[in-house]
Amino acid sequence: MSGFRVRALCAVIAVAGGLVLSLRGQTVVESSFAILQNVGLTAIDEGVIRDESHTPASEQMVRKRALLAALSTDRVSASGARYRSDRLIVKFRDEAAMGDRKAALRAASSTGEFGTRASYADFDIVRLDASEDPEMVAQALQGRPEVQYAQAAYRVHATLIPNDPEYATLQWNLPLVNLEKAWDIQPLAGSTITVAVIDTGMAYQNATITATIPSFRDGAGIRYPALGKVTIPYSGAPQLVGAGNAGRIVAPYDVISAGVNPPLDFEGHGTHVSGTIGQLTNDAIGTAGVAFNVKLMPVKVLASTWDVLFGGASSEGGSDDDVARGIRYAADNGAKILNMSLGSSGPPNCGTNPNQVDCAPVIEAAMRYAVGKGCFIVVSAGNEFEDTVPPYGTNPTSVLAEIASRISGVVSVAAVDRAKAHAYYSSAGPYVELSAPGGSERGFGRDGFVWQQTFDYNFTDTFLLPPAQYRAPRFDVLATIGYIGTSMAAPHVSGIAAMLMQQGITDPAAIEDILEKTAVDLGTPGRDNTFGFGLVDARAALRGLGLAK
Repeated sequence: MSGFRVRALCAVIAVAGGLVLSLRGQTVVESSFAILQNVGLTAIDEGVIRDESHTPASEQMVRKRALLAALSTDRVSASGARYRSDRLIVKFRDEAAMGDRKAALRAASSTGEFGTRASYADFDIVRLDASEDPEMVAQALQGRPEVQYAQAAYRVHATLIPNDPEYATLQWNLPLVNLEKAWDIQPLAGSTITVAVIDTGMAYQNATITATIPSFRDGAGIRYPALGKVTIPYSGAPQLVGAGNAGRIVAPYDVISAGVNPPLDFEGHGTHVSGTIGQLTNDAIGTAGVAFNVKLMPVKVLASTWDVLFGGASSEGGSDDDVARGIRYAADNGAKILNMSLGSSGPPNCGTNPNQVDCAPVIEAAMRYAVGKGCFIVVSAGNEFEDTVPPYGTNPTSVLAEIASRISGVVSVAAVDRAKAHAYYSSAGPYVELSAPGGSERGFGRDGFVWQQTFDYNFTDTFLLPPAQYRAPRFDVLATIGYIGTSMAAPHVSGIAAMLMQQGITDPAAIEDILEKTAVDLGTPGRDNTFGFGLVDARAALRGLGLAK
């Protein structure tokens, strides 16, 4: 994987920042974008498609990464991290007067201007001219007594025995964490708990989209034609909101548009993650989910390629401030479990020196805020075990997972394959706390994937077709697709945590303690840097409460 700042941690997504519509000398095409909510047909469900998958080396993923790199206008740090060229995140000390804050900014930047503070933020966004480097301005501000922290806006990229027919044939991952006996103990499976999925959005409703789609050039410089004004069908995922379950969706929010647009998923990642957490179960259809009765809160912090081409976002992905606001929104609006299948690489000592390049003090502050409001947070541990990211080397520290290891009530989750072995991509380090099934194709082929319902990317990723075949996407064709990654591992833990909360354990620190003490030890005896405390065990966690079953 490339060294982008924050990624959705599965093999499918490598969302870079910076797709804009005036790239490579193109003329900007005026875009119109509208979503007519709850107007549209139900989804076409294609069932299991075993020939489609999302793995790091797939041709689809290689081409998508090249396209995103070609369209990016972000700056790139010495570490390879991408960050927005037009903004800076600053947290001033509470006692600093506004005049002192403005003076500090003038001393560090010749063009900086305060923006209006966004909702769900305790920090300021400073707008910069493209001639200034946000990292350099941040460095100048960090030494000021008025400033608590300053950082560039680094990019955010992108489981009873049920009668679901694919459960027995595809879902090795759920029995691996002993869910059947856990369902016997807690059959309500989180019915009073809301889980926020902080991700690319979710396919949670039918809609009709109209957009004017401009031309662009791909990673090889090949021009794709403008599609003009198009009408695009969109459908809610039947295995999330079908059969009268639309009411399980709570307080959906799109951080990118500040709530103007609904948080619809145009990538597929957030929908797949949501399926592992809470896909409808025991309905004789498809696959199963972990805490299948939970309420779901889609919180969109990551824009996809289509968000940009539709005109609903100015650039690909998001940035650290988007993630921080998404965390705070979820905490303020009733979520009790937050799933963050996001990650980044950076230095190993952000805990002692948080103002370094590639650290994320704004996200750490948001996590501590959420835990203080009673939220338990699950963070993917990273997919870079085999990657080399200058200047951090091979298997670099996963910054958000490292933050998780320092906050009681927040856990980082590594991935195992179906043999309970370390998944080849799963980052390792002293910050790893738990393990869960993330899948692997090595040695298992398709039988090693984590399967859930999401979009059939043959109908969505049309920008990867040759220009002559390029067409508007469809978001009404869904299928059961195999993914791998620590993005897939984290939602297993989120679902089990929801079942613990349903059982009455509401303190985030207590949930973390139970999950770690009841985990199945793997690898070196005791906690280790590969598996943490071990493989999460749903039945043992619930039985640890002294229940009879």
